[in-house]
Amino acid sequence: MKKFFLGILFVSCFCLSAQNNRDSNLIQFSGILLSADSIYPIPFANISVLGKPYGTYSSLEGYFSFVARKGDTIAFSHVEFKTSYFKIPDSLKGYKYSIVKLMNQDTFHLPGVLVMPMPNRSTFDYAFVTKDIPDDDYVRAKNNLELEAMKEQASKMDNDASEAYRAVLRNQMQKSYYAGGQIPPMNILNPFAWAQFFEAWKRGDFKAKKKAR
Repeated sequence: MKKFFLGILFVSCFCLSAQNNRDSNLIQFSGILLSADSIYPIPFANISVLGKPYGTYSSLEGYFSFVARKGDTIAFSHVEFKTSYFKIPDSLKGYKYSIVKLMNQDTFHLPGVLVMPMPNRSTFDYAFVTKDIPDDDYVRAKNNLELEAMKEQASKMDNDASEAYRAVLRNQMQKSYYAGGQIPPMNILNPFAWAQFFEAWKRGDFKAKKKAR
């Protein structure tokens, strides 16, 4: 029984000595972060002490708690809100301090990003190294559909099988139309034929034929 009372006395003396040696500037700083406009909790906000290597993050409910010192300046930052500050009073008498911190929402205007697909990995590597990004399918289609580009491509293209087939049918129909003895019209009086003649003359088709002979 005597040993039991001696043990209690020793533990009491140890706790009293620990309380006396405790740093009086340390406090348990806690609180909750809320949005100023809607009073909703702000989760995962960064809470740091200026000039000190410690801090914490707010929980999903916006709650935080950590050990700080009297007189510390606390910074509250979040990607969606403006950074705000709070200084813990250095004249506190207790070892606990709690606040409700309201944060104002902030808006960031990020520059636009153009995302283009790459047909394969080698094309991506070449564009990444040379910074020569090729046009995507939409830009190429838009450039190819320009009126002047279509005219140039049409002048260089030969007739396909369907166009040749329709041309043969037109010639046969024209011959069948005049097979009954009617005299075909003369192209010398046809304005469309004259227009085609002048276009061919401007292109130099007759000179090319003369050189070929």
